[in-house]
Parts: sequence; C-alpha cells; structure tokens
Amino acid sequence: MSIEPPTTAPPRAAGDPGNSTQGPAPAAPSPLRALRPLVLRLHFYAGVFVAPFLLVAAVTGLLYAGSFQAEKLVYAHQMTVPVGNHKLPISQQVSAARKAHPEGTISAVRPSPEPDATTRVLLSGVKGIAADHTLAVFVDPYTGKVRGALEQYGSTGALPLRTWIDDFHRDLHLGDTGRLYSEFAASWLWVITGGGLVLWFGRRRARRTVRGTTGRRRSLTLHSTVGVWAAAGLFFLSATGLTWSTYAGANISDLREALGQSTPSVTPTVSSGHEGHGSMAGMDMGSRSGARSDVGLDAVLKTARAEGLADPVEIVPPADSSSAYVVRQVQRSWPEKQNSIAVDPATGKVTDVLRFADYPLLAKLTRWGIDAHTGILFGLANQIVLAGLALALIFLILWGYRMWWQRGRGSAFGRPLPRGAWQQVPVYVLVPCAAVIAVLGYYVPLLGIPLAAFLAVDILLGSITRRRTGYAHA
Repeated sequence: MSIEPPTTAPPRAAGDPGNSTQGPAPAAPSPLRALRPLVLRLHFYAGVFVAPFLLVAAVTGLLYAGSFQAEKLVYAHQMTVPVGNHKLPISQQVSAARKAHPEGTISAVRPSPEPDATTRVLLSGVKGIAADHTLAVFVDPYTGKVRGALEQYGSTGALPLRTWIDDFHRDLHLGDTGRLYSEFAASWLWVITGGGLVLWFGRRRARRTVRGTTGRRRSLTLHSTVGVWAAAGLFFLSATGLTWSTYAGANISDLREALGQSTPSVTPTVSSGHEGHGSMAGMDMGSRSGARSDVGLDAVLKTARAEGLADPVEIVPPADSSSAYVVRQVQRSWPEKQNSIAVDPATGKVTDVLRFADYPLLAKLTRWGIDAHTGILFGLANQIVLAGLALALIFLILWGYRMWWQRGRGSAFGRPLPRGAWQQVPVYVLVPCAAVIAVLGYYVPLLGIPLAAFLAVDILLGSITRRRTGYAHA
C-alpha cells in the first residue's frame, strides 16, 4: 500500500478567514454528548448511595418471588383436601367453622375454588390478630371438618409465611417508617437505570464484547450488558412500586382521582325498610340461611353464579341493616376475574353490578401493574421473571461496587468524579431538564428531596474547595 504525499494548500488572501492560525471553531457537542458527564456523575453517586437500599429490596424481592411455592408446601394441610363426591352447602361449612371458632365476627367467606381446595371462613376482630388481618378458618368442603386456622392478610389471601416476607420487602418490619426505604429505592431505581442507558448509548461505538477484555473494562461490559437487558423490567418495578408507596403513591392516587380514573367499587347499599337483619356481620351466618329477612349464603352464591361470577369468589356479609351482600371475584391472575355484585339480603335480588371491563383505563393498568409486580398476574412465569430481575439487580449492584473499587486501582475505593459537569450542558438542554426534574421531584418527594440535598452539599463542598485553592495561591 502506497501513501500519498500531502498536498500543499494555495496561499490565502490576508482577509480570508481561513488564514487564521487557530483553524475553524470546533463543532458544538450534541445534547447527548454534552449531558454524558452530568449523567455519569449522577449515575455514579446515585449508585453508590442508593445501591444499599436497592440491594435490600432485591434480596427481599427474590425471597418474595419464591414465597408462593413455599406457602403451598408449608400450608398444604390447611389449603388442600382429598377430592370428594359432593360439596356441602356453604352455610353448613360456615356453621362448622363457627362451631370450632366462635370468636370474632365473619368478615368474608371464600368458597372452595378448586376440587382439592378448602373453603376459607374469614373472621375479624379476633384477639391477637392485627386489625388489617383476619383469621382464616379452613374447612373441608366435602366433610365440613375444620383443617386449621391461620392469620391471613388482605385480598391477596397471603398466609403467615408470605405475609412475613411481604412485610420484610415492603418495610423491613419497621411499620410506616420502614416503608420509606422501599419508596426511596423505587424512586431512584428508574433514575439509575435511565442514566445507565444514556451512558450505554453514548459509548455504543466503543463497546467491546466480554471476550478479550480484562479488569475494569470487563466489569463495565458485564455491568452494562446486564443493565440493558434488564432495563425494561427495572423501569416497570420502579413505576409499579411507586403506585402504592406512601408519598408518591398518594400523589398518583390524587392524580388518578382528578382525571376520573380511580378504581370503582360496587355500591353495597339497599333500600331502607328491611328489618330484622341488622349487624349481620356479627351473626352466625350458618344459622341465618333460614331467617325470613335473609335469603342466606347459598342463595346469594347461586345468584352470583347466575350473574357469571365464576370461582374464585369472596362473599362479604352485610355490615348493617342498609347494606347488601357483596360477592366479588378475587382471581388476580391472567385473565383477571374482578367482577362484583351486590345482593339484597331480604329478596336475593341483584342491586348493583360492576364489571372489570368497565374499569377506567388507569384503574386497569394499576391493577395489572401491581399484580405483575407481586408475581400474581402470570403465575409461576411471573414469579420466575421477578426472580430473574432481582438476581440481575443484585449482580448490577455488586459489579457497580467492583468497578468503583477498580477505579481506585484495586487499593482503595475509586476517586469521585469531578464537579462542574453541568457547566458543559447547553442552556437550551439544561433548563428543560431542570424543569422536568423539579416537577418529578415534587410528585416523587423521595427523589426530589435527596437530590436537592445532594446538590446543596455538592455546591457547598465545591465552594469550600475553591476558597481553599484561592487562599493557597494568595
């Protein structure tokens, strides 16, 4: 291969701008290139300080992903029965449960949804059971034998093992104060993930495969590759985790309400004038089936079936003389069964119907998002994906700290990134970004407040450093 000799440019006139010894002015960097140092600094510091909270959330989330299968094994005796020939009426099953556990009041009944599943009679106001929990009495639907009783949490039907792991993931068993940890992690997860994607796109021309790389370059390649593959799932976990958080969740609920997108509920009231069935929730539901003023559980369940409410369903008794029975589907796996009806206890007629198909769009998306986040929507496949995301997040955090160590050449944790990255960002890019961050910080306070605190401390430290440098040169 021959190399051409360089050509000599002809001389220019004195007034020719090309005659300048400085050459043409460099082209302005693209917005993405200008933002890269700022994003790198944010990604670095957010990763360092938020990663411990994310690591706890990932480990506890991994435990929760496996809690469904563990629950089936641990509580197999209470949850399953040998399949019989004929199921007893619901009223008889409830009577058997009340005979074994007369304490508290009946808050709901979940008839056996599968041939080998027990019926659950849920009791509230039981001594030693938390106010937001119930005592679930498990009844063999074929024989009426009570197979045990366990504390149950909420509409998910979670039993003690899964509830303990869920609370550990949600608030570390520290109550409302502990919930701040998970909201803090969810508030920053999408920021760290988005920053990582920006950095990945910014260096896409310089990407190398893992093979042939060593040291920090290899760690960076592994970190970025896993991060890109897991990014969509991490964004999803962050967004859905915020929907039921303390502060951001309340703001999201207010916004949905303002847009008319709140989750609707069936109207549980009936016309006045039905005497004789007041405060039914505290009565023995098994003995009410023959009362003149109450058509009874069996008739209510039959009405629900006629309205198309297939298993699994939950029957909630009337709260007072103006209330109706409420029967609602409680299957939150795909396809979801979330229809509900209200039934007049005196006549057995349906007084209100609510179909999941009629939910507002944001209400549906919220329901689907939460159920997917908790591993319910797609069953075992959903739980496997959640476990994979948790492992990916653990890997990203550990490799991130490894890169920080390698930045210090293996002898100490690495040097911090230099300040002043924001000064390189064009004003037309910096101002809109600042406005967007301000709005997000308002609605997601555990993002906005820590970010503002970090900026204040960073500016203060920078000012102190400049003053010391100035004094040293004085």
